[in-house]
Amino acid sequence: SGHGAPGAGVSWRVTLAPFCPLAGLSPSLAIHVYTQREIYGTVGSHVTLSCSFWSSEWISEDISITWHFQAEGSRDSISIFHYAKGQPYIDDVGTFKERMEWVGNPHRKDGSIVIHNLDYTDNGTFTCDVKNPP
Repeated sequence: SGHGAPGAGVSWRVTLAPFCPLAGLSPSLAIHVYTQREIYGTVGSHVTLSCSFWSSEWISEDISITWHFQAEGSRDSISIFHYAKGQPYIDDVGTFKERMEWVGNPHRKDGSIVIHNLDYTDNGTFTCDVKNPP
């Protein structure tokens, strides 16, 4: 799909990753996570990976957000970003650490990140996982 061609489009498939451990017991306790199904970007540009969530419960001070990345064709998923204890943490692994920006605000139910300077190797599946304990 146009490998090596300057400016060729690179697509991202962003999966929906709700974290609902109690959904079977009490739907009112579930937290629902929403992302775009697919996002397209251009090599060298940037893209916002949107993640919004809804919970019937108040947003806890212990809320945590984790982004994972699974490269296309890979069976392994790596953690690339955490938000915990009120602070964003960019994981010190992989190719994203210098290119990632936290733009979310958990109090506005937003866990979005931006990936800058897109590369072909960024093609894959990004997953947003939100936990709102207890």
